[in-house]
Amino acid sequence: MGTLDRAVDRSHNSEVRIKNSKLNIQNCPVGVFGVPWDEKSSYLRGCADAPTKIWEAFNSYSTNRSAENGYDLGKDENFTFQGNMELSSGDEVVDEIAKQSSEIIEKGITPLFLGGDHAVTYPLVKGLAEHHKKINILHFDAHPDLYDNLEGDKYSHACPFARLWEEGLITRHVAVGIRTMNRHQKEQAEKFGSEIIDMMSFDPNMVIEFDGPVYISLDLDVLDPAFAPGISHYEPGGMTTRELIRIIQNFKGNLIGADIVEYNHTRDVNGVTAMVAAKLMKEVAVRLLED
Repeated sequence: MGTLDRAVDRSHNSEVRIKNSKLNIQNCPVGVFGVPWDEKSSYLRGCADAPTKIWEAFNSYSTNRSAENGYDLGKDENFTFQGNMELSSGDEVVDEIAKQSSEIIEKGITPLFLGGDHAVTYPLVKGLAEHHKKINILHFDAHPDLYDNLEGDKYSHACPFARLWEEGLITRHVAVGIRTMNRHQKEQAEKFGSEIIDMMSFDPNMVIEFDGPVYISLDLDVLDPAFAPGISHYEPGGMTTRELIRIIQNFKGNLIGADIVEYNHTRDVNGVTAMVAAKLMKEVAVRLLED
């Protein structure tokens, strides 16, 4: 499905409604891919519906498709929605996601993935690592997601960065916005060498620099719930939307891919969080196109 290939319905709150679509990889510099999987969520379900909801928000008539630097993503065939991954169920989905992620890179497309819960990040990066070496992770989150396992599940959405470290798929992990660090995850961070920038020491004017390829993993609960109520885990004391955008716009490094995860429309208020996610998607997309 291309940028403007959508079913239009102006009668419903003046929003554009898009048809659900299966993955259909088309050549373009930056492609948006849905990863509709939330079986590894530890609290609530709902994130599997996020890819379509976020793309609908991007196409809403309440706004336009331009990023803040003026780049109009709506008129650019270099940026297209390419459907949702076809996934089954259970732990085998991990391999399915990794395989499809790798196939996307083989096509020469730079991916922007819409989850899904945070469990999708491990297989997504695993697929990318077949083609990119020494990947750095710029991770935005309220939680470190470094558990060895959560309730016996090593593929939980609380564990992706532990898996990536263990398999040697990343060389640096910078986690920004953390405000739920417990003893186990602190020990895990020290063990692996994760760099934790918690909200107690957060500087909104910081500029983070990387040497080598960078992958952004953006959990929407990095934001204070006042700015993003459509999330499963409310953690007060988070970033503002402006602070997050500033870091995305200003970090130094070569961005090779990204995911936006943990949007739960069942908790949203008037679609506010969907619009926030779409806004962030635009700013990440511009970095992907320009890097």
